[in-house]
Amino acid sequence: MKSLTERIMEHAEAQPEAAPIQAKDLLHLGSRTAVNRALSRLAGSGRLMRIYLGVYMRPIQTRFGLRAPGLDKVLDSLSELWDDVIVPNGGDAANWLGLTTQNPVRSVYLTSGRDRLLHVGRHPVELRHAPAWMLSAPYQTAGTVIRAIAWLGPREVEQSLDAVFPVLSKEDLSDLSAVQALMPGWMAEPLSRRL
Repeated sequence: MKSLTERIMEHAEAQPEAAPIQAKDLLHLGSRTAVNRALSRLAGSGRLMRIYLGVYMRPIQTRFGLRAPGLDKVLDSLSELWDDVIVPNGGDAANWLGLTTQNPVRSVYLTSGRDRLLHVGRHPVELRHAPAWMLSAPYQTAGTVIRAIAWLGPREVEQSLDAVFPVLSKEDLSDLSAVQALMPGWMAEPLSRRL
């Protein structure tokens, strides 16, 4: 008969990359206490990764050894698990749009959920709660523009909009117009003059 840790690993290996593994999903294999202990042992031995308190993921085997699941996949899985929006911070957004050449040293993401510190591989990933207006149009270019301008601040808003507007599509402009009412006045006013 297979041990509890072996059965948990069989379950984990049957899951896609970055699928969250939680004790509550494994109670059919044993008691809560036994499952928690087994998960802790598996994380201690490196066979599972503790991403956040009570949330584990299977490391991915490559020809070079084990690696953490892809960060984008981890964040997508956690976003679905917690039903939270998780998006790159304004500094990353500004860099992506070419508004700054600064590269962030730390991995920080904005979320509709609470602040959390994730452990994905060797690098910590911060999730910081953000106001709803900063998370509007979360997976669209319009949302990236909003976060970038918010990060740059009121003094840079005119210059930033001048740089970004020529590369935005009609759909992006329409998306920006749709969420304009959620923005603070210092951002909405210069935007409305361009729309």
